[in-house]
Amino acid sequence: MPKKKLLIVDDQIGIRILLLEVFSVEGYETFQAANGRAALEIVRNHTPDLVLLDMKIPGMDGLEILKQIKEMNREIKVIMMTAYGELDMIKEATDLGALMHFTKPFDIDELRIAVNMQLEGGPSPRFASGS
Repeated sequence: MPKKKLLIVDDQIGIRILLLEVFSVEGYETFQAANGRAALEIVRNHTPDLVLLDMKIPGMDGLEILKQIKEMNREIKVIMMTAYGELDMIKEATDLGALMHFTKPFDIDELRIAVNMQLEGGPSPRFASGS
């Protein structure tokens, strides 16, 4: 089975590196982008299964990127990351199709579990119970 693809979009290199390491270990094919233009290029060329998208990115904000991702492919799942209590933006992101959001600094394990659940369609298969 091909690896699930995950795109990390954040202008902070430290967060991208951390998330790349975490999700590479989880077995995903990971991509990263520091801005909207690069993110949309990756979406166009690689069709990720899930995008971790920062709300505040210089040049093009997360909502605009989210809109364009959903226009390209409604099937791509998006989880928003935000450093602010931008409740109006979070609500708009949800209306646009974002599944959930994490406020920075987020708990990396919670984020990892959420991504695994979205990509594996339920709890991680490693913990599946027998019939």
